[in-house]
Order: sequence, then C-alpha cells, then structure tokens
Amino acid sequence: MKHAPRLIAAIALLASPARAEAPAITAVSATEQGGSWRFDVTLTHPDSGWQHYADGWEVLDADGNVLGHRTLVHPHGFNQPFTRALGGVTIPEGTQIVYVRAHCLTDGWGAELFPVRLAE
Repeated sequence: MKHAPRLIAAIALLASPARAEAPAITAVSATEQGGSWRFDVTLTHPDSGWQHYADGWEVLDADGNVLGHRTLVHPHGFNQPFTRALGGVTIPEGTQIVYVRAHCLTDGWGAELFPVRLAE
C-alpha cells in the first residue's frame, strides 16, 4: 500500500481538533491626552458565545512590559470587527513604538504583536 502514509496523515488531520483562530488586530489608533495615551483597538475574532470569545488586549513596550490592559467582558458575536478604547496609559519617556496583542478566553494570547508608532 504505497498510499498508506498519506491516508494515515489525512485521517489524523481529520481526527485532530480544529485549531481556533486567534483574535486578529486590524487597526490601532494612539492619541496623546495630557501626559497619558488613549488606544482605540479594532479586532476581529470568530466569537462563538460565552465560552469562546476575544476577552481582552494589552499594550506592551519593546521589553514586553504591560503598559495597559483592556478587558472585554462579553462576546461580540455578529458585531465584527469591533473597536474598544483604553485611556490613561502611561508611556515611558522616549518610547517611540509600542505593541498591542489580543487575548482569547479559550486560546490565550495570540502570537501577533501589532506595532504602533507613537507620534512625537
């Protein structure tokens, strides 16, 4: 059976659980507001209900330190993509770029780091 390895691989692929999509960040706007920053983050995720939805995002510096965190408290179902804001984020002086990453209640942090260049 020369096709057996391919057949076994196909069966294994079908038998393995589907990998869920991580939340995807599609846009970020950063605005300085009197010494702190406001971030408006647009993301999309195939929310399927209260057990599986994008439940937050955070702003990181280049060293991975969390500068701000926004919790999303409910699924957004058919309201995709959606934008939520976080104000009052303190950015260390001299920082020119930060990163935003999104979190899924079920799958954890997405691997994507969305770079945001801060206006000088």
